[in-house]
Amino acid sequence: MPRRTAATLATSGEVLRLIRTGEAVTRADLGRVTGLSRPAVQLRVGELLERGLVVERTDAPSTGGRPPVRLEFNAAGGVVLVAALGASRTRVAVCDLAGKELAGREFSMDVEEGPDVALPLLMDTWDELLGDRPRSMIRGVGMGVPATVEFAEGRTESARVMASWTGVVIPPIIRERFPVPVLVDNDVNVLAIGEHRGVYPDLGDLMFVKVSTRIGAGVIAGGDILRGALGAAGEIGHIPVLDGGGVLCRCGNTDCVDSVASGTALLRDLRALGKDVKTIADVTALVRAGDAETMATVREAGRRIGEVLAGAVNIINPAVVVLGGDVAEAFGPLVSSIREVVYRRSTALATRRLRIEPSRLGAGAGITGCAVMVLDHVLSPEAVDESMTLTSLRPDALIARPAG
Repeated sequence: MPRRTAATLATSGEVLRLIRTGEAVTRADLGRVTGLSRPAVQLRVGELLERGLVVERTDAPSTGGRPPVRLEFNAAGGVVLVAALGASRTRVAVCDLAGKELAGREFSMDVEEGPDVALPLLMDTWDELLGDRPRSMIRGVGMGVPATVEFAEGRTESARVMASWTGVVIPPIIRERFPVPVLVDNDVNVLAIGEHRGVYPDLGDLMFVKVSTRIGAGVIAGGDILRGALGAAGEIGHIPVLDGGGVLCRCGNTDCVDSVASGTALLRDLRALGKDVKTIADVTALVRAGDAETMATVREAGRRIGEVLAGAVNIINPAVVVLGGDVAEAFGPLVSSIREVVYRRSTALATRRLRIEPSRLGAGAGITGCAVMVLDHVLSPEAVDESMTLTSLRPDALIARPAG
């Protein structure tokens, strides 16, 4: 087998990667890093300029003579459509090719109404947010949904939970209106991706725990999202707790931490105590007022979540556990109880350097994660190179062949 040199690997897609990461920002840099000849560098850069993926800047400082032409990734050269669906709250946005939100909207939507209601609403919202931007600028779609997702196909697998979504393959439905690559993942996975890339890019191992209407986790292992064989990694919400009282979970089992410690469970238990609570905001008001029964209920939920997380920390050994979701963000006593149990019940080695932190991006982590997910795909060297081939055959081809 012939030895592969740097030059044989330096396709147009690889040249774009070098420019995006800042490893090479002039044609001379590209020649030096890749070993490509000047004509080969010129050819690849020309292709990227023609497709609007790269722009030239002449404002670099000169060391004598004509200033060098600096090459820069063109984040304005396209947009991606993203949506982070939650059980009760959804965020939809249009982002540029650097993942920056250009236009967005947040609204309440009951995902239990099913994909026939939710997906047309999302697509109509994207159309509105696009405004005057031409559709030719759309490079891809990224979505997070509150269900188990078989990632390769974009198929939701939600038997007994979100039953109306079970077996739905989402990408073809979206591509009927937006014929671009469509990537779909679990909602907490995209939160984990967003928090990792946006806040902890130097850490290889992270666990994001969402405590909201429901409870779930997304795991970054070795720098990449851990999905598992069928997309079910991170389903900590369906791990049972001790002495849960025999509460039936939506999944069919009893005493799952989701059924005894989620936002839904908190509201149920407090109503049983005679509290007039309709939303998490009502619970927050009682906590701030120092209501003893509410405080005890919140702390007990934290201890139960901590019990499950202690086991997960022992297995995964993350560097940081990030707590997000409206319940985790609202209640300091819950977070304190989680920390107490995790540090007490996990092994000394697993917790030696473990940090348990609140989410810094909040709800925005979902939009960031969806954007990162789709951009990593459509701007990968392989996808860009494939688009070059397709464009040579079809001048109107988009950046990459639709995936999923």
